[in-house]
Amino acid sequence: MATDVYASVERMVALIRSEERKKCTEFGLQPVHFQMLDYISRCNRFSDTPAALASYLGMTRGTVSQTLLLLNRRDLIEKRIDAQDKRIVHLLLRPQGEKILENIRTTDLFSQANEILNKNEVLSHEDTFLKALLALQKANQSKTFGLCKTCKYFTTTETGFNCGLTHQALSESDSEKLCQEHTV
Repeated sequence: MATDVYASVERMVALIRSEERKKCTEFGLQPVHFQMLDYISRCNRFSDTPAALASYLGMTRGTVSQTLLLLNRRDLIEKRIDAQDKRIVHLLLRPQGEKILENIRTTDLFSQANEILNKNEVLSHEDTFLKALLALQKANQSKTFGLCKTCKYFTTTETGFNCGLTHQALSESDSEKLCQEHTV
């Protein structure tokens, strides 16, 4: 059974990556460039650093640094020094990066697959895949990088949202994005 799950997940990933490669080629990008742009578009202000990106992708900081230089030269991202701590660099998508990212995302593939699942499936496929993802992350001893609002440290206060781990206020936007400190 476990090998069936592995084979299925492996095939799904191959299909998704194949679609991404086709779309990346149209824009002169490599799949890793897309993965970086996608992460930057979905991470919150605690996770928009080169170190968090390297951790998320399982790459060395040097490789990430060189790729970020290329994305910066192509005007797809911006590096911004943190206002409080000058040692921290935040990564942001530029409008051109957002535009390319929207064109590369395999939303058509997912929309079509979702329609097929909804027609034929009674069980919640989202729950199944989320549980499988969490199990894989735990087995790999990797950070979960989940949505901030699903973290055990996420709290709602009278004035908004708060991170119980960092004791910092969170914006609604932060709560909807990926965080490297996410804990289930």
